[in-house]
Parts: sequence; structure tokens; C-alpha cells
Amino acid sequence: MVKQISLDAWQVNHLAGLLRKGSKIAESTNKPIVLYRQTLEEEDGNYEEIVCSLARNYVIEQLVTSGGTIIPTFNQQYVYTLEDYPEVILRKSRERFLEIIDLLEGEVQ
Repeated sequence: MVKQISLDAWQVNHLAGLLRKGSKIAESTNKPIVLYRQTLEEEDGNYEEIVCSLARNYVIEQLVTSGGTIIPTFNQQYVYTLEDYPEVILRKSRERFLEIIDLLEGEVQ
């Protein structure tokens, strides 16, 4: 059990470091890095999705409704610091946590 806790702590620190590097890239290019998009519901060309992006010093999760004749609407928005987000996403989904690490390792290295 001690080894698992140590591995989780290492992964959280590793992701926090990747987020800091990615944040600097987003700042220098003036373009956020999309960490993931998840479609929650789709019907008749309209959809609701979560868009998670990395911007300067923050990770932003937005619930967006759009498509067809619907004007894009941001229904919810959560803003996390780079230090807080790794633990938040680890609690939500270990699989998503690892996907974000893979994506950022490809982006920043």
C-alpha cells in the first residue's frame, strides 16, 4: 500500500510539472492547450460537452451546449490552479488522469 501511495504522489507531482510547462507554452503562443473534450449528450445535431483546457496558470473545465440552431452556451465553468488540478482529476478518473499525462508529455517535450 505504501508503494501505491508513493506512486500516486509521484504522478500528481509529475502532472503538476507538466501543467506548469504546458501553461508556459500556452502563454507564449497565446493559445490554450485542450486537455480533453468529452461529449455528454448528442441529439439532432446539438450536443453538450465538457471542454477542459490549459491556459496561463489555470486549468478550465467548461460545460458547453451548442450545435445546430443553438447558440453556444457555457452552462458551467470550473477554474483550477495548476497545483490543485492533478488531485481533482485523479479523484474523478484515473484513466483521464493518465490520458492527460500522455498528451502533455507529447506537447511539452
